[in-house]
Amino acid sequence: MEFRTIVNINPSTFKITYFDPVVFIGSCFAASVGSKFEEGKMKVLINPSGTVYNPVSVCNTLESITRDKTYSVNDLVQYKNRWLSLDHYTNFSAEDPETVIKRINDITGKAREFFASATYLFITFGTSRVYRWKETGKIVSNCHKIPASYFSHELLGVEEITDIWKKWLDTLHKLYPHLKTVFTISPVRHWKDGAHGNQVSKSTLFLAVEELLKHSSCPGYFPAYEIFMDELRDYRFYDADMLHPSDTATEYIWERFTSTFFDTRTLELWNEVSKISRSIAHRIQSGTADEMKTFARSMLSKINAVLVKEPGLDLEKEKVYFLEMI
Repeated sequence: MEFRTIVNINPSTFKITYFDPVVFIGSCFAASVGSKFEEGKMKVLINPSGTVYNPVSVCNTLESITRDKTYSVNDLVQYKNRWLSLDHYTNFSAEDPETVIKRINDITGKAREFFASATYLFITFGTSRVYRWKETGKIVSNCHKIPASYFSHELLGVEEITDIWKKWLDTLHKLYPHLKTVFTISPVRHWKDGAHGNQVSKSTLFLAVEELLKHSSCPGYFPAYEIFMDELRDYRFYDADMLHPSDTATEYIWERFTSTFFDTRTLELWNEVSKISRSIAHRIQSGTADEMKTFARSMLSKINAVLVKEPGLDLEKEKVYFLEMI
């Protein structure tokens, strides 16, 4: 007997190889999955503008990257002696505007270089609720804890989202014909909108993505939301805030992700590398110096074995760490 519903996912025709550059842009869920690529030392770019939640803010990130936009002080807002960008996350702020501008332009430049060879772009929409800066009417990516009176807010419509994104899919296909775009909907609930408001917001995203999947560039879809809501429909799979997926839930969705987009060799290599990258956080609570050295030599042996398989991997930090233990 089967005591839960399973979301069936057809394996992707195109597999992500270990050295395919992959981009994740969108909500904090995109960052969670993208960080697993970092853990396995894969080539990945995660939210170059910081976490963004709505479809328009994702477009703002893409626009700054693909259209060679250079930020200046005119693109910043000053609030309480801090300069910040409404197109970027909260860590893009400082008392000195030049510091903010340099950080933005440096990261955007690196993202532009990464995009040139990227093979996959994973877009995660979190909400269709948007906030506009009243002074300009522009939709912002982050409110930076500025009082709500500075903003107006609204719910994007399905047609608004599809109109914007059909144009962006055209642009992406023209600029990067080798790039494969995959949409996901974040399972994280936006509870500030209320239970009903969250469902309306998510439903709008689903309807918009359903239309976008008909685009001639043949974008894909990964059912992260459905997996979490149908296969993991228990509060034990939620974090302490009862809104975000727990570590266990993220691990499970990662397993479904890898079974969809990775081949056997890539997954085996990821498992080996992730054990090595996690091991540098290992602390021997008790034991002799000889035991620590034995552990270090064991890890160095594993590093060397992995580098024989894939000489291009960067495990220098891990190698130095364990060499210092000997």
